[in-house]
Amino acid sequence: MATDTDFIVDTRPLWVILLGRSVRPLLLLATAGLYWLVVSLEPPAGLTPEGLRALATFVVCLVLWVSSALPLMITSLLAVILLPLGGVMPATDAYALFGNEAMFFILGVFILAACVMRSGLSTRIALTILHRFGHTPRGLLHSIFFLNAFMSFFMSVHAVAALSFPIIVEIVGVLNLRPHRSNYGRALFLAMAWGSTIGGVGTLLGGARAPLALGILRGATGESFSFLEWAAACLPIVALMMLLGLAVLALFFPIDITSIRDADEMLAEKQLALGRMRYEERAIAMVMFLTLLAWVFFGESYGLANIAIVAVIVLFAAGLATWHSVEQYVNWGVILMYGGAIALGTAVNQTGAALWLSQQTVSAWASSPSAAVAIISGMSIVLTESMSNSAVVALMMPVTLGVAADFDMPLRIMALVVAVPAGLAFAFPIGTPANAIAFSSGYLRMRDITLPGAVLAFGGWCIFNVVANYYWPLLGIHMHVP
Repeated sequence: MATDTDFIVDTRPLWVILLGRSVRPLLLLATAGLYWLVVSLEPPAGLTPEGLRALATFVVCLVLWVSSALPLMITSLLAVILLPLGGVMPATDAYALFGNEAMFFILGVFILAACVMRSGLSTRIALTILHRFGHTPRGLLHSIFFLNAFMSFFMSVHAVAALSFPIIVEIVGVLNLRPHRSNYGRALFLAMAWGSTIGGVGTLLGGARAPLALGILRGATGESFSFLEWAAACLPIVALMMLLGLAVLALFFPIDITSIRDADEMLAEKQLALGRMRYEERAIAMVMFLTLLAWVFFGESYGLANIAIVAVIVLFAAGLATWHSVEQYVNWGVILMYGGAIALGTAVNQTGAALWLSQQTVSAWASSPSAAVAIISGMSIVLTESMSNSAVVALMMPVTLGVAADFDMPLRIMALVVAVPAGLAFAFPIGTPANAIAFSSGYLRMRDITLPGAVLAFGGWCIFNVVANYYWPLLGIHMHVP
């Protein structure tokens, strides 16, 4: 039976087509050659043969993570098999690191967030807050900004942005805001993206960067942070970044409308359509509230992962969740990626390769612990604008543990120094899914993100270093080992 089919004819020269299709295989071959070259070298002074092979694996992952020649999770699996094949660590040890506590904490958080979103609880919260506080153009803009930041304390950044995006699309449609022309339209989508990103660094739940950093830290040193310690260290950064974000939005995108009455009515109708809060929503809200309390007060005693898994079991036992309803929200690729990253970080640190690499790079450039923190945090922010923030953590953590040893700094401080700046991506759509979602709206041009985002990122770097040098010591987080 004949059907109508659309054909796309590629009119590019043949050599261009062949070159485009051969780049990836050539890059993979070059990476394999690079690995062979490094392991064939005589270990330099201060580096063991095992350290050299661990470093070769690290370089391979660096190239593949940056180039995206392979998916992040496949590169991580490659690291896991190269470590035992290269004689860096036994296979049982490499695979055992997939049982790291951070992996199960991330899995538990994914499932808890899935239940909150699937039940409609998150949508109800969003609509209630926007309708309550968003009666004026400035009030609505600020409500979106602060709402997304608040929700990112408890859910991953990209989930919060994905939840808010369709609501904002309806708002700009009701207000007849023109793409590329309306300052207010641009500001709404950037408020969504920036609020989500800033709030995401506030706790261990806003993204998997922090659990990954803690997983690498625990695997290498046995040290960690409690849920409350991490939040206490990061929330002042969030507060200052929120004020800076509002100033940047006001500077670059002054509000150009006087009334949002139509949007306010639309939000009221949507809230009314949800009806009364159902039993399922109330029960899930109670489980989440008790889980947060347990993380804050008992996380150090019983373990964050144990509490997360217990909460998940309660949801399933109470009939509030089914595996079919939540499995689509569990990003198994992320979990595989983190397992490989933790194994690689542990190997690079245990073989002494991290210490040697740090002595050749950051330790050679920095003159003090404060300078080292400034350099590392700056590198994290720059790198996260062009690659996955999880990959940034995986690459930076092993090296920075060596830097901490060089400068006699507490090793656990490096989890904060790497993971928090790695979450501050504002200048490019590829920096974070929240930016990409905002850019996909069609209301933003590249220059609408790049310059304001760069200003916000630089301000974030300054704020981070001020907080690290002057506030963290008040919490007992010092640059020097006491």
